[in-house]
Amino acid sequence: MPVDAARRGAVAPKAVLERAARAAVEAPTAGVPAVTGPPATRHDDVYVIRRITPLAAREANRAALSRLLTTIGADPFAVRGHDDHGTVLAVAEDARPQVLDVLRRGLGQFPGLLSVIDPDAPRPARPLSTREAAAWREVPGARVLQVSWTRADPDRHLVLGHEYGCAIEFWRREGDRLVAPRPNRVAWSVRTDGPGVRGAARLFSRYISDWTPAEDAPPLVTRPEFLVPCADDIDFPVDAVYTWVDGNDPAWQERKATARGEVYHAESASDARFISRDELRYSVRSLHMFAPWIRNVYVVTDDQTPAWLRDDLGDVPGLRIATHREIFRDPADLPVFNSHAIESQLHRIEGLAEHFLYFNDDMFMGRPVAPHAFYTPAGVARYFPSRNRIPQGPVVPTDSPVDAACKNNRALLKERFGRVITQPMEHIPYPLRRSAMEEAERDFPAAWARTSGSRFRAMTDLSPTSSFVLYYAALTGRGQPGSMPFTYLQLSVPDLADRLQRLLDGRDRDSFCLNDAFSTPEDIEAQQELLDGFLGAYFPTPSPYER
Repeated sequence: MPVDAARRGAVAPKAVLERAARAAVEAPTAGVPAVTGPPATRHDDVYVIRRITPLAAREANRAALSRLLTTIGADPFAVRGHDDHGTVLAVAEDARPQVLDVLRRGLGQFPGLLSVIDPDAPRPARPLSTREAAAWREVPGARVLQVSWTRADPDRHLVLGHEYGCAIEFWRREGDRLVAPRPNRVAWSVRTDGPGVRGAARLFSRYISDWTPAEDAPPLVTRPEFLVPCADDIDFPVDAVYTWVDGNDPAWQERKATARGEVYHAESASDARFISRDELRYSVRSLHMFAPWIRNVYVVTDDQTPAWLRDDLGDVPGLRIATHREIFRDPADLPVFNSHAIESQLHRIEGLAEHFLYFNDDMFMGRPVAPHAFYTPAGVARYFPSRNRIPQGPVVPTDSPVDAACKNNRALLKERFGRVITQPMEHIPYPLRRSAMEEAERDFPAAWARTSGSRFRAMTDLSPTSSFVLYYAALTGRGQPGSMPFTYLQLSVPDLADRLQRLLDGRDRDSFCLNDAFSTPEDIEAQQELLDGFLGAYFPTPSPYER
């Protein structure tokens, strides 16, 4: 609602302004412990959030600015803007004097960043510290302002700046309408006397879903015009599934030793394939930090539980252990040490969503990624073909397990659809459709049964999740090719330290994979120290599921 005449002339009491300004750094919400006031490093205006995520930084900035505007009765309402990282609050143009006054007061006490957004400019203006007089020079006539406070974890590994800020739009009055100063996703104008209503947080960012905890992303006060479902919204649930093994578990080692005689290829039984480097802990952190739209996480194990998981996991919604015994159709196939076999049964996880991402535990989200990167709003899965090519010809004894499975995939799909697949998939989380897996198993029961019954990787395997089902979905109208900035890093490379540092410094990949197949015990010890430092720095914020 616009500011009324009495409010326009009022100046908020100093104590109220101070409380609102302090909220900018003391109440980041999102279930995050409060910041301890202005930090010791106040001179560079970085404010610490101990359990920082991009969503926490975004919500802290929005909540702080909303409190400042509310102190003067500006009654801001959220706008469905085009930027998923930040938020947009609209106020009536006639509230401008009070808005600018409260901003100067609040940002004077707790300095942040400020930029003037010109909707007609070819590129955005550079944000300036509010300590600088230049930051305020063009503010009086601005149609849109962007305000932020830079947020970081205590060790400054993750620093989140202006892109997670909150924009203030000044909407001009035209008759009985308030008119937007720039385009948004839904409406050019709203009723001047329209009611304030609460809108689900997912309406204002594609990084949020209906399953994101409300304490992380509360509903926002908006106008009825912004509550409409849009054609590009994704409102169906998306789950994540991991397969995980602790290769150091003595009981598991005994089971593996008993079955080892079935191995046909050295890589199939390589100990490096079964080493747990704590990647799963950090991969789940990557979901918590960069994909908070995931509904449930399922970890498929051979009656094992990661040591870092909370004991009271049943009281924390969002993650569940699913054992091989629960999901395998034929108990005679167990025990199993073949990832292809395990993957062939993932669609049998009880409660699994139709749309789910399959992760190896060495796959990570590298920065905020929306579900749109993996699925279209209509639910079509995107797959990511590799630049490599599947070797020609039939399976031969010298084929690697990966190449043999790709050739088997190719033969079956050619027989069924008359199309030849030529590319494997990149090591990017695999977007799957549960129904496509169920149908593929029905269409190819013999090949599926051979794969699920192979205790180690065999020359007769399919690779169900990393290739076969993705192409099956495409050939039945439920998949299409996509692209994504990603990195695949083999841990046995000699310049591992340099490559990890570049990845950490850049933080410019949507996803990355830290793969290992042939490392020796001597390699592993040196690699682990590098990985511990890298993963702890890249993902400093524990997930809710950790002890």
